[in-house]
Amino acid sequence: MRENLGPDFGRLWSAYAVSTYGTWLAFGAFPLLAVQVLHSSAFAVSLLEAAGLAVAALVALPLGPWVEHRRKRPVMIAMDVVRFAAMVSVPVAYGLGLLSYGQLLVVAVVTGTAGIAFTAASGAYLKHLVRGDHLVVANGRFEGTSWVAIAAGPPLGGALVGLLGPVVTVTADAVSYLLSALAVRRIRGDDVAAPWAGGSRAAALAAGWRFIRYDPVLRRLFLNAALVGGLITATVPLLAVLLLGEYGFPAWQYGLAFGVPALGGFVGARLCPRLVRRYGQHRVLTGSGWLRSIFPLGLALVRPGLAGLLTVIVVEALLITCMGVFNPIHAAERLRRTPPDRVARVLSAWSVGSRLTQAASTLVWGVLATVIGPLAAIVVSGVCLLATPLLLPGAALMRSQSVGQTRVELPVRRVQRRSTGAPARMARGISATSSTRSSSRSRSSAGAGE
Repeated sequence: MRENLGPDFGRLWSAYAVSTYGTWLAFGAFPLLAVQVLHSSAFAVSLLEAAGLAVAALVALPLGPWVEHRRKRPVMIAMDVVRFAAMVSVPVAYGLGLLSYGQLLVVAVVTGTAGIAFTAASGAYLKHLVRGDHLVVANGRFEGTSWVAIAAGPPLGGALVGLLGPVVTVTADAVSYLLSALAVRRIRGDDVAAPWAGGSRAAALAAGWRFIRYDPVLRRLFLNAALVGGLITATVPLLAVLLLGEYGFPAWQYGLAFGVPALGGFVGARLCPRLVRRYGQHRVLTGSGWLRSIFPLGLALVRPGLAGLLTVIVVEALLITCMGVFNPIHAAERLRRTPPDRVARVLSAWSVGSRLTQAASTLVWGVLATVIGPLAAIVVSGVCLLATPLLLPGAALMRSQSVGQTRVELPVRRVQRRSTGAPARMARGISATSSTRSSSRSRSSAGAGE
């Protein structure tokens, strides 16, 4: 039986879908521009990825408390507008012959920062919108949408780049953020904002980290997710250099290598609720967590030509199917264990920590690839992934009470929708302080963050 989560969830889901399709249509656009237009080295491509992640994460540090105490829909709309403005500057500069490596860095930072704020706001709003027992289903729908977008976007994007040039997909990505903002604007229900409880700004910034630290399940899930995301993200620019540079794969084959396997993620996301009902949440989480750590070692077999292309497709398909099962459970458990007045701060802290780990891993692996070569560095990443399932929480911990349920929770202020102009005013007020998007291939569930 298909659960009906309501029309407002449908609008939030459609906003996520359109921006996700735009993002994956532009998959690999920045590495492609860096390699083929700006003739950047493997280290420079890795630095582009790492700097965008790290600087965006640092800039986004104060955004968690800021988002927590504001209505979530105006924040989401404003962040979409900021991302549109940043992304559309790339085709404009390219058309004028002014595109530079520095601009790509700035755009990566701006879109990455706004992405963290959007994730925090949308995760808090999803918890407000959907009952706790439906969170796995809701996150499964986001997850399935993400993998379908990944399946369709890169091959189509590669074909469009071959026909129309390297910035057409960046333009489509920019437009998708405007469409997302319009979908969020159509939500008709009430909004949510946590009241300010006083205290210093420094204490507010640290609240999300403290909550993750003291909840044993969240702490172990965070460490696992950060390390897995970092090790996988670190291989993205290396695969771009290996396949597009050393092996001479055309752009459409590069897109195909990551698009077709994503269908496995859609299958995994659809199977996830059924597997949980049959085998239990912890067993499915642990099993899929172990399997996703094994398959990346298969990339050691990648070679030039058709055999290499098929190797990438098979390995990625197995990995992504496991992620499609794992991610909705992970995201739902994180939301379930976090009280409403802490969701935005916890998700912001989670995103910042994950992106800093991804940035550090990407930079380290860029240096490593310079010394031992891209393929050998990818193999080292696969070996390191084998240890990450040891961090997953045990069954007893998963059944334990969240630390947030052992204290008196702050009330969450439900804000009735105003009929005139609030989202537009918020968008104008926030545009001076926002920035975002990460071109990373981090595998995270839609409404709940990274």
